[in-house]
Amino acid sequence: MPEETVSAVLEREHRDIDGAIEVFLQKLDAGTVQPEPLTAALAALRRHIYIEEVFVFPPVREAGLVMPIFVMLREHGDLWQTMDALTELLTVGSDTAGLRETCRRLLAQLDQHNAKEEPIIYPQAATALPAHTAAELLRFVDTGRTPDGWVCQRAAGLSQPSD
Repeated sequence: MPEETVSAVLEREHRDIDGAIEVFLQKLDAGTVQPEPLTAALAALRRHIYIEEVFVFPPVREAGLVMPIFVMLREHGDLWQTMDALTELLTVGSDTAGLRETCRRLLAQLDQHNAKEEPIIYPQAATALPAHTAAELLRFVDTGRTPDGWVCQRAAGLSQPSD
């Protein structure tokens, strides 16, 4: 069986993350606050953003897609803020309406983000990523962990004026 492409792996992660958030919402709608699916989805999304910002975006930007990468980074910052809000809501634990609303906002953000990323960025990654970087990315997907304390580029600068 041929090795999965970077695009296929990253798109699968999109579906898995969305699915875990939807499972959390289903349980919430059934009256149960089980944070595990959501905390797993948030960890997976943070790791996914790390993979994109560290492995995918630099060579794609160097290949000429400067503005699309700028948009993706800005959206990562927005996603990160929503994830932080969800983490805070989970800590409080009693605001099910807030959890529901914020999960739906995250899903809408992901839908818009992925609809641009998958057809624009990922096909470019297939040609822009050097073979050794693609191999390293695929290994990281299997075994890697996001470094402790890592935040996406735009989350690190959220208090700074926008460009």
